[in-house]
Amino acid sequence: MELSPLLLARIQFAVNLTFHILFPAINIALAWILLFFKLRWRATGDTAWLDAYRFWIRVFALSFALGVVSGLTMSFQFGTTFPGFMEKAGNVVGPLMGYEVMTAFFLEAGFLGIMLFGRGRVSERIHTLAMFLVAFGVTLSAFWILAANSWMQTPAGAELVDGKFYPTDWMKIVFSESLPLRFGHMVLASVVTAAFVVLGVSAWQGLRRPLRPGERKAFVTGLVLAAAVIPVQMLVGDTAGRLAAKTQPAKIAAIEGLWETQRGAGTVLIGWPDEATRSNKWAITLPYGASLLITHSLDGEVLGLNEFPNAHPPVAPVFFAFRVMAGVGVLMMLASWGGLWLLRARKWNPDALPRWALRLLAGMTFSGWVATVAGWYTAEIGRQPWVVYGLVRSSEVVADEPAAAFALSLTGFLLLYAFLLLSYVGTLIYQANKGIAPTLQHAPAADSSPAQGGNHE
Repeated sequence: MELSPLLLARIQFAVNLTFHILFPAINIALAWILLFFKLRWRATGDTAWLDAYRFWIRVFALSFALGVVSGLTMSFQFGTTFPGFMEKAGNVVGPLMGYEVMTAFFLEAGFLGIMLFGRGRVSERIHTLAMFLVAFGVTLSAFWILAANSWMQTPAGAELVDGKFYPTDWMKIVFSESLPLRFGHMVLASVVTAAFVVLGVSAWQGLRRPLRPGERKAFVTGLVLAAAVIPVQMLVGDTAGRLAAKTQPAKIAAIEGLWETQRGAGTVLIGWPDEATRSNKWAITLPYGASLLITHSLDGEVLGLNEFPNAHPPVAPVFFAFRVMAGVGVLMMLASWGGLWLLRARKWNPDALPRWALRLLAGMTFSGWVATVAGWYTAEIGRQPWVVYGLVRSSEVVADEPAAAFALSLTGFLLLYAFLLLSYVGTLIYQANKGIAPTLQHAPAADSSPAQGGNHE
């Protein structure tokens, strides 16, 4: 099958986005988890919290580096794959990206060095403040990126004149209708992703040897955090889905595999959407499910794909991506709740857990990545064929390059990212096996400075 330049450009953009999002998905929440470890050590004097901090700050530094590198590559994708997008929407998206650099990135870069290398060189209060500012910076960065993307999903506050967008209300641009739910959904996704990475790596360590004190703290933190946040994430996701039914009904129709507008529409739990026959093969359907979820009524009307001729997304990718996201999310909830029940029954001692439970949790280390990427695919492929929903099509802004050029660059990106991802996972496994030797027990001073016995690493 011959692929068009537009499809290859979209795949290349997706490959770059997929690799990049892996690392912010960990680091947004991991920065706050590190701050929690540090504050617990400061409050209790228990150096097990310091050990957990010392291990996970290495993972944060590695993830941050790859996130920055892949983010720089992402910024060039607008010019190389969809140059027409910035020509049309640059007046809106350009300033939002500029705000992200001037506020969030400068904040991260300015205090990252103190966070990574400042302990023992500055006072503990200054070091803790630097940690807070880095955590705030990575979260603020996500806000600006989501503000730009949410505007593309639900454009407002700008008018299209002679093929270009001109801002008319920056408050409506920044705080578009979908931003609060989409930003909240992404931050919660990062919390779940980071929690499972912390939990999974700790479970891996528990399979190899008895956990050290800091590793036990990390295990319990990851498990409790995952179990607490996943239900909230599901609630936010449900609310975001009902908003999308109002603002992007074609996306919801593709998610549901709903070909014709119906009242009392069922949910296809599993099946195979066939656009040629406009039907779902081998479908197992839950009666009234779609109407109940989307309209909260058994006989609520749900628009079908027939309402959007030549203006709806490819059905199969959106249909399956959503089910991967939802399925992995349910599995993560069951694993975290089951793990929490087992841990409580064994008096909060991870070493007393059965090995099958540790294997399961270790095997789910990167389950948050799978759910997050599937969620992004649902959102971004579901917006097609629009790059700015309802106003500008992707086909209008794609680079005028032959398919062979896109195929060549796409192959290069795939090889490079595969190497980097394998290197990242390999390094994480090496660090997990190595662990960190427990720190000698001592209580921290109220504001220890280098001259007052700060811990030099």
